[in-house]
Amino acid sequence: MKTYLGIEFGSTRIKCVQIDEKNKIQSSADYTWKSECKNGIWTYDLNEAIDGLKKALSGIKNTESIECVGISGMMHGYLAFDKDWNLLVPFRTWQNTMTAKASEKLTELFSFNIPQRWSIAHLYQAVLNGEEHIREIAHITTLAGYVHYLLTGVNAVGIGEASGIFPIDSIGLCYDKAMIEKFDCLVSEYKLPWKLCDILPDVLNAGESAGMLTEKGRGLIDNLLPCGIMFAPPEGDAGTGMVATNAVKTGTGNVSAGTSIFSMVVLEKGLEKVYEEIDIVTTPTGKPVAMVHCNNCTNDSNAWVSVLNETAELFGADAGNDLYKKLYEKSLEGDPDCGGVVVCNYMAGEGVTHFDSGRPIVTRTPDAKFTLANFFRATLYSTMATLKIGMELLEKENVTINSLTGHGGLFKTPVVGQRYMAAACKTPITCLESAGEGGPYGMAILASFVKNKSFGETLEEYLDRHVFANVKSTTINPDEKDIMGFESYMTKYKMLLKVERTAVESI
Repeated sequence: MKTYLGIEFGSTRIKCVQIDEKNKIQSSADYTWKSECKNGIWTYDLNEAIDGLKKALSGIKNTESIECVGISGMMHGYLAFDKDWNLLVPFRTWQNTMTAKASEKLTELFSFNIPQRWSIAHLYQAVLNGEEHIREIAHITTLAGYVHYLLTGVNAVGIGEASGIFPIDSIGLCYDKAMIEKFDCLVSEYKLPWKLCDILPDVLNAGESAGMLTEKGRGLIDNLLPCGIMFAPPEGDAGTGMVATNAVKTGTGNVSAGTSIFSMVVLEKGLEKVYEEIDIVTTPTGKPVAMVHCNNCTNDSNAWVSVLNETAELFGADAGNDLYKKLYEKSLEGDPDCGGVVVCNYMAGEGVTHFDSGRPIVTRTPDAKFTLANFFRATLYSTMATLKIGMELLEKENVTINSLTGHGGLFKTPVVGQRYMAAACKTPITCLESAGEGGPYGMAILASFVKNKSFGETLEEYLDRHVFANVKSTTINPDEKDIMGFESYMTKYKMLLKVERTAVESI
């Protein structure tokens, strides 16, 4: 039996997933870790990254059967090294919001949205800050790219991962050369000893070989994998999520909804305008992708479930996890517009609507139909309302969305989350009975693609023919009454955001 291994350095776990030739999971293991805020900077210890990798790998079975490995990780951030690959400053993760000036300047320069968390924003901010390490830089990369280099000696990343470092030319399948020239011109006054293209990792496409495990790399992981195993290009968690949900074709996308919520839509072409609410990244094959990311999703609804469970306990009942199912299903009895009940679920700040912090709010008019069903329906609508604001920008751009795949906690109760999301996005929502492991599973599929693709077969074709052909799924189409109800709710929701802003300032 031949197997393929996906490894993901996520924000809370380092996870390994091993699949067979039929893309079925054979074994999985993980290591729990977390970021630390040191001197005001969110970071991870790179030594722990390797130790955690070894502990996760020790739980994988039949490693001698592994044909190809892929490394994935949380995208963005800043890892800067000198010519001998010595780390110059602690790893600056995607969580940091310390590059506002650089982000604003680069967005204006490129006419392309550069979020604060992108690597190039961190690099330019360090230049603006006059940080001493800048002149010693020989390499910048991501966490996945760095681990891949340690194991293979190859300094390269997949194109999807690269799209969170610097903007990508989706035709040439490389960094945008015109923008690189603009950046070099921008920093020329600092007389730096490098050009940008000299310090960026190489860009590889899905299906290409990205090197093999070296003796040095094998020793680093205590010989837990056989020497000479092939590696796939390291990818970001956005790209692996798209693969795991079969959402890499033009006109498709996925919505991940849990603690936070984000959508990824594969575009036919770039957007006409620049939106700070929308990030443009790429699929693992270089197609442009519009990403709408919102910080707030189910945290507030989870808090309400907890309060309602306490109420049940007053009567000696313990509803447990069944309470989620009951409340979700009860919400279906509510009015399509929630009967005048409106909820803002902002537990934290929200970039799409420009809030630095949040204050959860429940409001209703005196004549509102304040029932449990309407209240909880409004609570669930609020989990996707801000995402809808971002998606409305894509609608104005006439972006084609044929289908979206939903995954995450919001969709665990059958029908409910799918139905509301279909109304919010005005498009069919599909849930798959696979990809439960998410990113590392998607990375394992990309590793299998390197070894098993037929001549000329695209990633899109490979996924359709070999991975998802027989996967069970459910699809819910948008209901016209739900769409009209959601639109009515959104009118009130947008007005409620004015109250939310006052609450943030006052409480």
